[in-house]
Amino acid sequence: MKQAILPALAGLACAGSAHAQSNIQQVAAANRAAIVQPTAGGFVAGAQVYSYRENAIFESYVSPGLVTDLALQPGEGLVAIASGDTARWVIGDTISGAGDARQTHVLVKPFAPGLVTNLVITTDRRTYHIKLVSTPGTAISAVRWTYPQDELLALKRKADAAQAAAPVAAGLSIEQLHFNYHIAGDRPAWRPLRAFDDGSRTYIEFPASLAQGEAPPLFLVGSDGKAELVNYRLRDRYYVVDRIFAAAELRLGLRKQQVVRITRVSPPVNGSDR
Repeated sequence: MKQAILPALAGLACAGSAHAQSNIQQVAAANRAAIVQPTAGGFVAGAQVYSYRENAIFESYVSPGLVTDLALQPGEGLVAIASGDTARWVIGDTISGAGDARQTHVLVKPFAPGLVTNLVITTDRRTYHIKLVSTPGTAISAVRWTYPQDELLALKRKADAAQAAAPVAAGLSIEQLHFNYHIAGDRPAWRPLRAFDDGSRTYIEFPASLAQGEAPPLFLVGSDGKAELVNYRLRDRYYVVDRIFAAAELRLGLRKQQVVRITRVSPPVNGSDR
């Protein structure tokens, strides 16, 4: 019985070892693929500048007797530093600048060449994964990062601010505007303040409270009384409709629907209501 069991156990052990070896190879391959190495084009003076990517492993060469400066983003607050080898490396941090220019620097130095370890730096904004390789006499003096995602967000905020500051419509003259619209029906918090058109587009102005709740959809009401949803766009507190309508309704709710009707009153021949 024992003679039958022992070979089976040995076979399982071999299979388990092979599976573990396969997993180790996969992890090693993933780590190699994640490493971002220094490049000649990435240097600004003596500093290697990396483009930050989440979960990337940034490689830095260091050397005994030389300090390498890992400079974080200005304004970024250091939370913690962890290293795989704390016995043969000197790792510290310091601060430069003040106010918006205040910057954290993580300083590293190995005790001997031929050492390899990793460094994990956590901040109030992100996590840095760094591979440190100790050489006999060559070291990168400083490592810095650019932050493409932050730059894209800043551009988006700038574009959004510019759009918010832009007028709802440009190039209009008072003489072109028709303000004779009648607003009737329920009185919800979002009830429009007024409506007007410039001869080709209709503008519906809402109170500021529109941004605090659900915006009502707009329906055009035909001469037969049937309503159909119309395309419009929201600009600040205005609905902009690319057409002139005789009557429309704003409707919100299902069981107890709130309805506000907007009717265009045709101007007299002399246009005195403009």
